[in-house]
Amino acid sequence: MEKWVLKNKKADFTAMMKQYKISEVIARLLVNRNHEEAEDIKAFLHPDIGYLHNPLTMKDMVKACDILTDKIKQGKKIRIVGDYDVDGVASTYVLYTALNNCKATVDYEIPDRVKDGYGINMNIIEAASLDGIDTILTCDNGISAKEQIEKAKELGMTVIITDHHDVPFMEEGDRKEYIIPKGDAVVNPKQHDCQYPFKCLCGAAVAFKLVQILYDRFGIDKKETDKLLEVVAIATVCDVMDLVNENRIIVKNGLELLKKTNNFGLKALMEKNNINLINLSAYHLGYIIGPCLNASGRLDTAKKGLRLLLSETKEEADLLAGELKQLNDTRKEMTAKSLEQAIKLVEDGGMEEDKVLVVYLKDCHESLAGIIAGRLKERYNKPAIVLTDSEAAIKGSCRSIEQYNIYEELTKCKHLLLKYGGHPLAAGLSLAETEVERLRKTLNQNTLLTTEDLIPKISIDILLPLGYLNEELVMELERMEPFGKGNLKPVFAEKNLRIRRASIFGKNSNVLKLQVANEYGRVMDAVYFGEVEVFLNNLREGYGREEIDKMFQNRDNAVKLSVTYYPSINEYGGNRTVQIIIQNYQMIFQ
Repeated sequence: MEKWVLKNKKADFTAMMKQYKISEVIARLLVNRNHEEAEDIKAFLHPDIGYLHNPLTMKDMVKACDILTDKIKQGKKIRIVGDYDVDGVASTYVLYTALNNCKATVDYEIPDRVKDGYGINMNIIEAASLDGIDTILTCDNGISAKEQIEKAKELGMTVIITDHHDVPFMEEGDRKEYIIPKGDAVVNPKQHDCQYPFKCLCGAAVAFKLVQILYDRFGIDKKETDKLLEVVAIATVCDVMDLVNENRIIVKNGLELLKKTNNFGLKALMEKNNINLINLSAYHLGYIIGPCLNASGRLDTAKKGLRLLLSETKEEADLLAGELKQLNDTRKEMTAKSLEQAIKLVEDGGMEEDKVLVVYLKDCHESLAGIIAGRLKERYNKPAIVLTDSEAAIKGSCRSIEQYNIYEELTKCKHLLLKYGGHPLAAGLSLAETEVERLRKTLNQNTLLTTEDLIPKISIDILLPLGYLNEELVMELERMEPFGKGNLKPVFAEKNLRIRRASIFGKNSNVLKLQVANEYGRVMDAVYFGEVEVFLNNLREGYGREEIDKMFQNRDNAVKLSVTYYPSINEYGGNRTVQIIIQNYQMIFQ
């Protein structure tokens, strides 16, 4: 059961329409997203690179660049230590490309997901020392590596941390004591005393900020800095950052750069996945390009994804892109199998009443835990933790809902854990097998989540009758892109639609096409890409099989729906028509 809620924010929409030369629909969407100040609206409608914040306001940024400038000029050996996910690979790419352009003596290390786990570890530190490395530069990790950084300092190395993860803390009563590693420079906008105005950058964006200053010092053209945005955009979407403020600018401009990219690897990856560059969107970054890059870190080595980005020939890029696509296809098959097992455990294993799902999949590949946790969260609208076996301990990934800060809840259970880290909505952990059931019970005993919190809420932007839809409005809605976390695709609704005809198509009969008519007689095509059989079974239960048969026979029937939707342009046989994509539906009974 879903709860539909209509946003009803007030503003002087007429004045906004006149001042910004926008339709009332766009004006209402801006206000619904809390864009009401003139500068904010201007930046949203025109997300130019010039609106990016000054990187010099980030704590320790000057110190980090001073150190790197000296080390580069002295020819000291620098090692970048990244991470195995898309953001970690992208961060490493950004820094490695930049330092090479600055003529640094530089190499990189990315931990193995299974062998090493997340972030920098003692083995990486010791290997760097043996290799004669002078300076370690972390990206997308390091803020929770207190002991590892101490070890590097003991071994005489300089350490610069660039990261974006939440700063670890200890609680004493109402007071939080933040635990920051003693690196030579710590660049992370989430430090409580960092004055940087935007805290929600991904790791690659923090690395990009450092490169902005570094390139300026070495007299490298600003265009070279901006080129890196195509990779930073991928990381921003794949690390599920809010697409507001700087992130909106990064992704909007990164997408435009990707359409004409000269990067052999990205070109090859988009070709292998048959991505139409004209329609390239944040969806392609998060659901096609990102997963292919991620597949190497999950099932092989993340260095393969990095090698793709660094490819110097088309032949090399084509080979690597093919391998990554194959790995991702394998990952999809493995995910489907493990997800089926997870659902069975939840529904047959006495967990349906749990408000926080803790599922132990002994034989699941540990790299798939985060994906499966995300799918469980979406299916049940509950925080989900998926645990799997690893060499040393039980490892897990968490995905949460807005009402539940998973990082803080894990902190309350840290006596049960060997290691943990992450964000309010996503985290990772490891623990002994003996503590799995205790963790499940403790999280559920501690939770303040209510039944109301667990009901999915559909926030409707505008009740917009079909008669208002035209091609001009659909094109204008593109100004609201890119869509993603923090800037969700607008949700429109229409009531009391009659179904005039229905048909099923698609390779797997997984698309339902309807012709609908509203109360005022406006007729339009509607498409549903969800679980078609579930949709039809719900209608059969509500209206009876005979009425649904009539729908498919183009006959008058009793079926009446209210829907949420997004409009699009359907191009077929040289014709362009407006259609709606149905997202949610409710049956209407007279």
